[in-house]
Amino acid sequence: MRWIDKIAWLYIRDRKVLSTRSRGKDTLYFPGGKREAGESDEEALLREIKEELTVDLIPESLQFLGKFEAQAHGHPKGIMVIMTCYQANYRGELKTDSEIEELAWLTYADKDKSSAVDQLIFDHLKNHNFID
Repeated sequence: MRWIDKIAWLYIRDRKVLSTRSRGKDTLYFPGGKREAGESDEEALLREIKEELTVDLIPESLQFLGKFEAQAHGHPKGIMVIMTCYQANYRGELKTDSEIEELAWLTYADKDKSSAVDQLIFDHLKNHNFID
């Protein structure tokens, strides 16, 4: 089995979670991405969020929320993704950059618009009363 190592920022506001859609895609993903060689969770997350959403996460506010595993969206069967998730505060103004075309604020009812691993994260957020 092959694994894709990804990191995600779960930003919750007004009981909705921030999600993004990449240019040319129809599936929503939590902001973040793949770790580069030798990067820590913090380094990867800060870099990815700056690239995608133009904001600076505040390192001292990072809070681990969990690791989730599922079949990788758009990959052959047996290629799995491990998503390591954090909450954090940020400085700046959220706006799309790089490959991101759209920002979306989602509730649990929107979970089917996301990848398999993101759907597991939606379940976790709902079960822990973070989102409606």
